[in-house]
Amino acid sequence: MLLGKMGLDGHDRGVKLIARAMRDSGIHVIYSGLWQTPRSLAISARDEDVDCIAASMMSNSHLVLVPKLVEECASVGRPDMRIHVGGIIPQEDVKAMHDCGVQEVFHTGTSMQDIVDCVRKSTNPYGPLETEHPSATLARHISELELGRPPADAPRSRPSRIIGLTGSPGAGKSTLVACMAAELVKRGRRLAVVAFDPMSPITSGALLGDRLRVDFNTVDENVFYRSLAVVGEDYATLQGILELIGGAGFDDVIVETVGAGQSDVAIREHVDTTAVVVVPGMGDAVQMDKAGILEIADIFIVNKADHDGEAELVRTLVDVCAGRDILETIATGGKGIVELVDRLFG
Repeated sequence: MLLGKMGLDGHDRGVKLIARAMRDSGIHVIYSGLWQTPRSLAISARDEDVDCIAASMMSNSHLVLVPKLVEECASVGRPDMRIHVGGIIPQEDVKAMHDCGVQEVFHTGTSMQDIVDCVRKSTNPYGPLETEHPSATLARHISELELGRPPADAPRSRPSRIIGLTGSPGAGKSTLVACMAAELVKRGRRLAVVAFDPMSPITSGALLGDRLRVDFNTVDENVFYRSLAVVGEDYATLQGILELIGGAGFDDVIVETVGAGQSDVAIREHVDTTAVVVVPGMGDAVQMDKAGILEIADIFIVNKADHDGEAELVRTLVDVCAGRDILETIATGGKGIVELVDRLFG
């Protein structure tokens, strides 16, 4: 399911509580963030090929934004998308919500179990889509491949440039991806992103929040972004996904790994260039000398370069990098992004 808040609603505590409950119920939850437009939610739902959108609404905006969301789902190739709306919805407006195409309307007294049950009822077996939209078709082909049913008629081609972005949790990988996506779109390029997040080994649920860093209100359909949940480093379907993305016409791809540990090195087998993101405070020189993730780097990205310890980290990297490039970035401020895109994408 896709969770999002349309309009000027800047409160996300309730959505986060719902997201955690969904995750703990075995659901894969895509959280798209605050201040979404109907179009950005529709693009996200289509690319993620979700079973339903759950939109949280403030009072007085639902009669305008919700019908627009229904329209935008149709315009991006998914007129069949199920839409649920929750929030402060006056009772007299419920019929208008249903009339415009909303399946369920949830009020403030709705129990969490009712919401979980509704999401489960929204889940149907994947089948061919009645659409000619290339991104909608690509998204469904990826879903079929993930379920062990590779589409026989889908075009396949390996993209010309596949960048693997890995590093420890909290290093800023998703923010770096967002910055690079914005820069590439500014240059007239299209980008596909495959972002992995951890899947619970207990419930099989997952909270996938990487895409909320990307401003889809700006990049629109120039960035195809797909979130996938894995246990460990299970990249069994990645090669096939990359071929489907290339067959859909994308030349530039970023694969963002789950927050990686020292021994998480499998991504290098699937990409052309491996960029390892490190941050000040990650450890001393002995940690740098240990075998593992630092060995697979074709390029090092020192993110959060405005933090204490940056100079010491760079000096230590110089000692171990064996001539490999070291680029410094401050992703939250957009610094160093132009040089990084030049290095990775030419």
